[in-house]
Amino acid sequence: MSGLPPELLRISDYAGWHARRRPDAVALTLDGHGWTYAELAAAVDRLARALLAAGIGKGDRVATLQPPHPAYLVDFLATASIGAIWVGLNPRYRLDELLHVLTDAEPAILLARRHIGDRRYDEELAALAAACPSLRRIVLHDSADGPPGSEPMAAFLQSGEAIGQERLERARAGCGGRDPCLIVYTSGSTGAPKGALLHHAGLARFSLAQNRLWPLSPLRVINYFPINHVGSVVDCSLPCLVAGGTTIFMEKFDPAECLRLMARERVTLWGSVPSTFPMILDLPDFADHDLSAVELIIWGGAAMGEEMIARLAALGPALATNYGMTETTSAITAIAPTRDLERLANSVGPAFPGVEIRLSGADDAPVGPGEVGEVQTRSALNFLGYWRRPDATAEAFTSDGYFRTGDLAVLRPDGCYRIVGRIKEMYKSGGYNVYPREVEAVLESHPAVEEAAVVAMPDPIWQEIGVAFVTLRAPADPADLYVWCRARLANYKLPKRIEIEQDLPLLPIGKIDKAALRRRLG
Repeated sequence: MSGLPPELLRISDYAGWHARRRPDAVALTLDGHGWTYAELAAAVDRLARALLAAGIGKGDRVATLQPPHPAYLVDFLATASIGAIWVGLNPRYRLDELLHVLTDAEPAILLARRHIGDRRYDEELAALAAACPSLRRIVLHDSADGPPGSEPMAAFLQSGEAIGQERLERARAGCGGRDPCLIVYTSGSTGAPKGALLHHAGLARFSLAQNRLWPLSPLRVINYFPINHVGSVVDCSLPCLVAGGTTIFMEKFDPAECLRLMARERVTLWGSVPSTFPMILDLPDFADHDLSAVELIIWGGAAMGEEMIARLAALGPALATNYGMTETTSAITAIAPTRDLERLANSVGPAFPGVEIRLSGADDAPVGPGEVGEVQTRSALNFLGYWRRPDATAEAFTSDGYFRTGDLAVLRPDGCYRIVGRIKEMYKSGGYNVYPREVEAVLESHPAVEEAAVVAMPDPIWQEIGVAFVTLRAPADPADLYVWCRARLANYKLPKRIEIEQDLPLLPIGKIDKAALRRRLG
């Protein structure tokens, strides 16, 4: 891989750019089978022609129900290349969740699998066809004999053969830049998911900037993240595509298989959410696998405990982390490759290239040095708005164009930001503000604690109190942990209850599901 390409007009153009220069380079693999850049570009063109033949035009929506698989990326790139807008669906979704996304986004076509793992989707596909008036066609990637109203992908692609090169190029010439190409539905932990509308230019600029910040050659990365999430599309797939690297897909995360794949495929970038690292490091045969190709280990989506960071550092590669959101095209802050464990454990780094950050109080006025404030960010990478939610979009931005993240942070003297919690997670105990992340960090610094999550519950005396849920790597009891916290935290920050758990509930993206923990409190 020799140098990065320029910023292209459409994020989908990078498949063809690399195909013209390195046609035989492997772009994607699954189960040992590889697709070259020439094959990827040809597949994107075939599907784009079929979508045009089906009447898909600029601004129309196309949805995909797939696990992490090369076909998902073809679906996205083909859709984006002709000006349409792509929506990913998580195979774990139940019918009501699928209905919410499809009735909101109103795609004209659903590209789906009939079978994923041990689950059949015949009933869901039939229900979606009946309940979604916008849905004109359901095309199956994996079956020639699907439920009524569906059709096989082979026949759908054949219909596109009537679309000539001139028609395809004309459709592509009419889109790009800040035109929308992707809707990512937020997790919905505080309400029904909203669709964040991302654009070609933001995706291309983010991918180029991330590759400059974390330069690897060759870039080889595993992607097992759900395709409806920014981590799969924006953090993983697109930077690797833009760099001309190789994405190794896993349809379902399995720690042992992931370890084998990293060794066999000579992965150079080991990137994930914090919860997966101990699953792999604690495998009994971890030391038997050759990970010498790994040059960089990164994590995002949540904070990483100091003990785990030290374990990763001991493996040898440089480390990095970042902080971003769907609405900011994943870009707010990032740490360049480093071995500075203090910075990695206690900050999320300085501003991402090209991103403005300010910490603001309730009135959007900047807070003073060392004070806690809401992270507000402004850049050309920010999303266009929430799909068909003008009120929510207006609320998300300040009058001068900064996006309100809802996260609380402190700016350190070294220019790095330390996240202390979320506005909606912050609670008042006895009139004092308590930031859960600060308490969690203290608990996770205890040698016996693997992970901690703090949530608030009402209290007749203190208004609210903190309840800590922790998992352990060594024996400890709540009294031990309370003494540890009391030596390190002001009295009002102390969790009034500490619950020892076997594991903590997770959202599909690997973050701790704090809404589920609150429900446990009644």
